[in-house]
Amino acid sequence: MAAATASLSFSRLLSSATKPHLTSASILPHNHRYLTSSFSPLRIKTLRPYNHPIKYSTTPKITATISVGDKLPDATFSYFDAEDDLQTATISDLTKSKKAILFAVPGAFTPTCSQKHLPGFVEKSGELKAKGVDTIACISVNDAFVMKAWKADLKIGDEVLLLSDGNGDFTRAIGCELDLSDKPVGLGVRSRRYAMLVEDGIVKVLNLEEGGAFTSSGADDMLKTL
Repeated sequence: MAAATASLSFSRLLSSATKPHLTSASILPHNHRYLTSSFSPLRIKTLRPYNHPIKYSTTPKITATISVGDKLPDATFSYFDAEDDLQTATISDLTKSKKAILFAVPGAFTPTCSQKHLPGFVEKSGELKAKGVDTIACISVNDAFVMKAWKADLKIGDEVLLLSDGNGDFTRAIGCELDLSDKPVGLGVRSRRYAMLVEDGIVKVLNLEEGGAFTSSGADDMLKTL
C-alpha cells in the first residue's frame, strides 16, 4: 500500500514538473504584458515643463498688524539722493506735521510694480499734491542700490521717493510680510502690496491687497480718499 502511495505521489510530481510555469505575463492585465520575464524595458512617461503662471499668494484672508487709527512704528529707510549720496529717512521725517502717501510693492523690477503701480503714482503725483499730500513714497524690501537702479530704469524724478526697507524691518513691524520662498523666481520674504494715507504718523486710510494683487492700492484709489 505504501509503495502504491509513493508511486502516485511521484507521478503527480512528475506531471506538475512537465506543465508550463506561470510567468508574470500570464497573470498581468493585457495592457501590462510588456512586463515579462524577458526583461523588456519599462515605459517611462516624459515629464512636461511647468508652464503655469506664478501667483504671488494663495492666502485667503488679508490681515496685518497695522490698521486705521494706529501710529506707525518709527522705522528707518535708505535711499540715494540726486547727488548719488546714500541717505536715510524715518517715518517721523516723512510724516511729522505732514500728509503722506506710503505705498509698498513686492519687488523692484517686477512686472505689475514697474508697469502699473509705481508709474501710476508718478503720473498722478501732481493731482495728489494738489489735494494736500506732502510726500509720496514707494517702499520695497530691496536694497538701496536696486531701488536706485529701478528709479533710473523708469526715468523717475522727484515725484515719488523710492525707499529701501532692505531688511524688511518696517514690513515685519506692521505685519505685511509676503512669503514667496516657495516660488521658483526666488523672491524670498517681501512686502504685501498696499497704499496708506498717513497724517502726522497716524494711519488714516489703509488699502491692503491680498499678496501681490493690484486692485485697490493704486494712485486713483488714493485720490478718491482725499
